[in-house]
Amino acid sequence: MKDINRRNFIQRTSVTVATAIAVPTIISACARGKNGHVSPSDRINLAFIGSGNQAMNDIRDFITDKRVQIVGVCDVNKQSTGYWDGKPGGREVGINLVNDTYSQLYGKKYNSCRGFEDFREVIANKEIDAVEVVVPDHWHSIPVLMAARAKKDIYCQKPLALTIPEGRAMVNAVKKYGVIFQTGSQQRSDENFRRVCELVRNGRLGKLQTVECGLPSGTPDYGRTGNQTESIPVPAGFDYNTWLGPAPDAPYCPARTHVNFRWVLDYSGGQVTDWGGHHPDIAQWGMDTERTGPVRIQNSKAQWAVHPVWNTATEYYFECLYANGVKLIISNQLRGGVTFRGTKGWAWVNRGKTSYQFFPENLKDSVIADSEIHLYKSDSHFRNFIDCVISRKETIAPAEIGHRSITMSHLGNIAMKLQQDLDWDPVAEKFIGNDLANSMLSRKMREPWATIYRENLV
Repeated sequence: MKDINRRNFIQRTSVTVATAIAVPTIISACARGKNGHVSPSDRINLAFIGSGNQAMNDIRDFITDKRVQIVGVCDVNKQSTGYWDGKPGGREVGINLVNDTYSQLYGKKYNSCRGFEDFREVIANKEIDAVEVVVPDHWHSIPVLMAARAKKDIYCQKPLALTIPEGRAMVNAVKKYGVIFQTGSQQRSDENFRRVCELVRNGRLGKLQTVECGLPSGTPDYGRTGNQTESIPVPAGFDYNTWLGPAPDAPYCPARTHVNFRWVLDYSGGQVTDWGGHHPDIAQWGMDTERTGPVRIQNSKAQWAVHPVWNTATEYYFECLYANGVKLIISNQLRGGVTFRGTKGWAWVNRGKTSYQFFPENLKDSVIADSEIHLYKSDSHFRNFIDCVISRKETIAPAEIGHRSITMSHLGNIAMKLQQDLDWDPVAEKFIGNDLANSMLSRKMREPWATIYRENLV
């Protein structure tokens, strides 16, 4: 493991300096092999930057891995409702989940998970080996750049970044500093998606012609705050200015924040980017274009939210053309999931154990020979990340692939705003002959975050 043995949990019984982590009191007696546990000194210290609804799910997945110790939860919100289905979230909720789960797992009171309000304290803490960045999209790039520079391994939720230049900066930093990175495009760790992509890559459909990605529509009120659009005082315990961070200044209202952030273009890209790291990612995997991108975006059209705060696309359609002649269509009007169409048949796959179909039907029984293409196999996205932290091998969804996967969604949003067909150079990552479109690739950042972002570019 990377410098793991420098950590001696058994010798640390309390927080003695600002950057120290309290000893996990219930785990100090667990030596390697005893009761199936891993020695505390060999565990990977993981902290969460962000503690909303997705973080709650991911904590539950990481916490059962005995090679991991969740030692910190960071969020600018202490605790409030407004998260998934109106439920509470924030750092106190995350801390309690960690402490309560460890107490249940080990049958003894555990209260050593530390809370942070400023993510920079997490990154500066030398006792933390890895972080999960699970914050709104506009906050992905800066913590990732800083964590990479601090040589911390990173699990970052999809979509990789708010913009294509920010995504490229993240890829560059991960590469320069040699850290392990996993994008949260967890469908790559699903057997059905991998199986269909292998059949496509091995020519079972003949020459691939068209790929269809059906994504959701609308702006669902996940946080039950959609009608709370009037400006009101910021609740106690919520550092709203830092939540806005590099995004433009805006008056506080509940509809703008927490789980519903994804419906505001200053922070996200709506359903197009919220799902862009999933089905379009699988499309690129099957197309063998996961480290490049389209050369043209065409026939784009959209309807945009009519709401006092939300302004993302609710209905959308655009086509991505690739140099090899394949057309990828992304729309809410298509069958949900991914459909690959070739000269000899088609295959459809979606989430769920039996969510796949083939034509002809006997394709499902096709055996892929040892000499044929076998794609990266992962049965757990979270365990794959920890496996790679230990082995130092590339994860199933590294930064470059996560970046390329979400690029199509960013291109689609720009094309739909301009209502223009756009030619794209996937090497230079610039539009060809369109200065206006190129000006939309980046977003202006507020200070001091613009300076911090520039200081961490490589």
